[in-house]
Amino acid sequence: ERQVEQRCLNILARHQPLAGDLRTVGAALKVITDLERISDNATDIGEIVLRLAGQRFIKPLVDIPMMGDITSNMVRDAITAYINKDMDLAMDVCLRDDTIDNAFSRVVLDVTGIMRQNPDSVSQAVDLMFVAKYLERMADHATNIAEWAIFVETGIHPNLNDAVAPAMPA
Repeated sequence: ERQVEQRCLNILARHQPLAGDLRTVGAALKVITDLERISDNATDIGEIVLRLAGQRFIKPLVDIPMMGDITSNMVRDAITAYINKDMDLAMDVCLRDDTIDNAFSRVVLDVTGIMRQNPDSVSQAVDLMFVAKYLERMADHATNIAEWAIFVETGIHPNLNDAVAPAMPA
């Protein structure tokens, strides 16, 4: 992250890029932050998985593995869209975020219901909610990367009300 950040800052300082090049450098700075946060969330999930190893789960894990599959595909596809300037793939990544948000809501409802019925389950239930939340955040960061891919190409960030820069032909 620091190496890419330093390279971007050097480009800004030494070459004074304009329009599309400036969008590319600015987006790269944002993308590396999202990637770093994705890796932090993945590390947090790994720590919880190690803690849960060998335990009998308080409920069948359906939504969390599905969230993991979709989220990992979103991250991969967001990076691919960014690298290949694939606007269709970037938009598809953005659309998948709702699926993850809905699954997260289901996990929270399921797990809080279990905690009410079985207070002994609270520790594992909290861990499962954290895993779901980290996956939801990772999907949000993948969506951010996809939105930056769109911004680099169009000058318009889908999550902002106004164009940040006028749309430039590719």
